[in-house]
Amino acid sequence: MTFSDIFKSSFLESVTEFSAIDTLIGMAFALVIGLFIFVIYKKTFSGIMYSTGFAMSLVGLSMVTTLVIMAVTSNVVLSLGMVGALSIVRFRAAIKEPMEIVFLFWSLAVGIVIGAGMIPLAVIGSVIIGVILVAFSSRKFHNTPYILIVNCDSDKAEKEAVDLIAGSVDKYVVKSKTVNASGIELTAEIRVNDDTTDFVNRVNEIAGVSGATLVTFNGEYMS
Repeated sequence: MTFSDIFKSSFLESVTEFSAIDTLIGMAFALVIGLFIFVIYKKTFSGIMYSTGFAMSLVGLSMVTTLVIMAVTSNVVLSLGMVGALSIVRFRAAIKEPMEIVFLFWSLAVGIVIGAGMIPLAVIGSVIIGVILVAFSSRKFHNTPYILIVNCDSDKAEKEAVDLIAGSVDKYVVKSKTVNASGIELTAEIRVNDDTTDFVNRVNEIAGVSGATLVTFNGEYMS
């Protein structure tokens, strides 16, 4: 028996051994659960810029992973080749939000579990994860953080502004202070329980304060 005979009789036959019905069922469940992950991501997103491309990639990732796992589990030779092919792939996509890692691993896990034939596990697990993420995203665990930038002309104006801020917010921390010929620029992280920002108007009305800027803060400060 030559190498060509082995290739024709064994390799091709083992590659074509798969169930079309099982493949369609698995891909259908991967699509449905992928869309479920897409909806949960859109509902729980709390970052600065929502990426439709990333959200849609969660659906595609679950389906592609399902297809790959189905191929790997159906043929040992193909699985070895798949491992070698994937080992040379390099991804350079930047993760902007920590929660994006959770959704990426969720999509991958769904694809792996469905591809392995454990569809009930994928469905039940996804429902539990989705409910937990929605429940935690709807609760407010912290008071709202902001960054306040105040431009002052003198030390007296700075002191009055700081006193007013301290009496109007729950917590404030000075992050930076810049002093130059044009005056003083004070940057502080503040936290308020409600969304009332009227105190910024009062800060701006202080004599010697040339401007007050309030921006939302995502909890990360680069010093």
